[in-house]
Amino acid sequence: MKKTGIINSEVSAVVANMGHMDWLSIGDAGMPVPFGTKKIDLAVDKELPSFMDVLNNVLKEMKVQKIYLADEIKDQNPKQLENIKKALPDVDIAFMPHSDLKKNLAKTHAFIRTGEMTPYSNIILESGVTF
Repeated sequence: MKKTGIINSEVSAVVANMGHMDWLSIGDAGMPVPFGTKKIDLAVDKELPSFMDVLNNVLKEMKVQKIYLADEIKDQNPKQLENIKKALPDVDIAFMPHSDLKKNLAKTHAFIRTGEMTPYSNIILESGVTF
């Protein structure tokens, strides 16, 4: 049994299989997941687990070089945007319309669904390298 980091076997396996520039997404309970994209559903209740709890857990094991967020988060959920920036202070951020972010979920290795109930709490993480 793992002692630290990600203990969810599906999330751990996805992160372990990531290569440089691969994408992984994490999002709120309402985000539609494209057919064919692996969905790892962690949601058990409203706000459980939270988006930030899951993001921070994934960041313990995944090197991220860039993130993608919806433009709408700037106006509709600035607190969450600030939380994301604090968790990833030295990572480049690319913004795009929410509709494009949803389409890009089809390019991710998996979508991790949280119990988050705040708007635009969705992110695509681009994997970096550790060497």
